[in-house]
Amino acid sequence: MKLAILSRNSRLYSTRRLIEAGRLRGHAVRVLDPLRCYVRIAPGGLAIHYKGRPLKDFDAVIPRIGTHSAFYGTAVLRQFEMMGTYVPNPSDAVLRARDKLRSLQLLATAGLDMPVTVFGDNPDDTDDLITMLGEPPHVIKLNEGSQGTGVVLAEKRSASRSVIEAFRGLYANFLVQEYVAEAQGADLRCFVVGGRVVAAMRREAAAGEFRANLHRGGTASPVVLSEAEETTAVRAASVLGLNVAGVDLLRSARGPLVLEVNASPGLEGIEAATGQDVAALIIAYIEGQIATG
Repeated sequence: MKLAILSRNSRLYSTRRLIEAGRLRGHAVRVLDPLRCYVRIAPGGLAIHYKGRPLKDFDAVIPRIGTHSAFYGTAVLRQFEMMGTYVPNPSDAVLRARDKLRSLQLLATAGLDMPVTVFGDNPDDTDDLITMLGEPPHVIKLNEGSQGTGVVLAEKRSASRSVIEAFRGLYANFLVQEYVAEAQGADLRCFVVGGRVVAAMRREAAAGEFRANLHRGGTASPVVLSEAEETTAVRAASVLGLNVAGVDLLRSARGPLVLEVNASPGLEGIEAATGQDVAALIIAYIEGQIATG
């Protein structure tokens, strides 16, 4: 196969592992910076060029699109789709997952449980918004943050109000969620490929921190999921239309709660914690999809 990886940086761990896995399985793999791709849109005349040369005849494109390049990157991915190239995560699915609010609305409509979430725009509604959510602690997070950035724990109602007002002052889009105390600062990262969980780890927050992200000093260890947790992770990825996804769950008294679904989940933490060759499993899944066509 001829594979392309849409990534801003070929030196990133996840990008390098996908290159290695693809080439070890005998495929030609090329990394494309999505911001250097440019397109022609016309009936019967779709084209993509990269650094002065046309891009064509790729069997599959793997998107590794970051937050800051989401709009342009998904437009390029969409162009590949329109030209008949297979993509494991379609552009619309990537955009759904990137928007935390939209993804939570879709997951809730599908009946998947999650931390109770509220959002609102007008400062006059802040007190009632907090009342809708319930008593603190509250977790306040930016709608498009990643790796734990833009996430604040407010332990008192007054603190919640202050953080909400601060985010509004920055014209930021944000969500306010219940704090799930029984999770004890830990979450589960479930890596879903092709409708099954291929690896899972438990991430635990560092001392004095409530965010379990590894980028925030959290630690990771392999974990055996319950049947309910595995089913929830697979369903969450499916609802958003993702074939490759990192689904974050919280263990709660009422069962597994979907915290977030990531369309470009990192490979470093999950591979190190579980010893699983997740990159090879992604490539193998794409091979199967191309073969059955």
